[in-house]
Amino acid sequence: MKLDGVGIWSSPLRYGDTGEAAEAAAELDELGFTALWIPDVGGPVLDSVRNLLGATKKTVVATGILNMWMHEPHDVAAAHASFADEFGSRFLLGLGISHAPLIDAQEAGRYRKPLATTRAFLDGLDSAPQPVPADSRVLAALGPKMLGLAADRTLGAHPYLVTPDHTATARETLGTGPLLAPEQTAIFAADRDEARSIGTKWLKGYLAMPNYANNLRRLGFTDEDLTTVSDRLFDALIVWGDESAILSRIDEHRSAGADHVCVQVLQKDHCGFPREQWRRLAAALGQN
Repeated sequence: MKLDGVGIWSSPLRYGDTGEAAEAAAELDELGFTALWIPDVGGPVLDSVRNLLGATKKTVVATGILNMWMHEPHDVAAAHASFADEFGSRFLLGLGISHAPLIDAQEAGRYRKPLATTRAFLDGLDSAPQPVPADSRVLAALGPKMLGLAADRTLGAHPYLVTPDHTATARETLGTGPLLAPEQTAIFAADRDEARSIGTKWLKGYLAMPNYANNLRRLGFTDEDLTTVSDRLFDALIVWGDESAILSRIDEHRSAGADHVCVQVLQKDHCGFPREQWRRLAAALGQN
């Protein structure tokens, strides 16, 4: 699978009303976005994949990511084969190891050996009656070891909550061949106060996750940046402003080595579908 251009990363496409999600996905397909990425923090994520594949004609539908603790590899491989039969090669299986606080809250001590667990899950996909090809899967990779595994055993990496500096580091680790598809959060806002009112509380939830916090420390952010959600950190992780500001950040990721950038548009109603903003982004990209 080859993936380029700009995609949309969206929680509402996963957890919103299924009919509205299908309608929005069909419009995003027509607007020219090359992939739709959806998360998995519980529930039937593969049902959502099928819903979006059925609503679209051209765009790739990707899990960003499928939580490896919540699924069995052979079941996932069977679903992948079913999607391939029905929709062709438009499903990209993004896999992630999630976060210790989330997994251990369900079963104390369950989260351990993330790298070994990921390798075992990939082994399960390979040994399934209908294996998932390496070029049909990516890993949510932040650090050098997981990035190396992504390069060795998958199409590439889908880093979440990252900066263009991380994209440059990830490209150096991956090498020239593997896919690099970072997520970039964006807020259409007239000023910093408006952007912060939409994004600060949302961002704090992610900064409480050790994987993200440790990655940001590797990038040079301090504990004070993380605790206070400093303007420096906020601006590095969330691009805000008008279309030109968002396009500039996308270009920064591309210049740093990204093949595909998936944009997550935040608005005041985090559960709503930001369809007007998606249309504005598509127009700015020259897609409609």
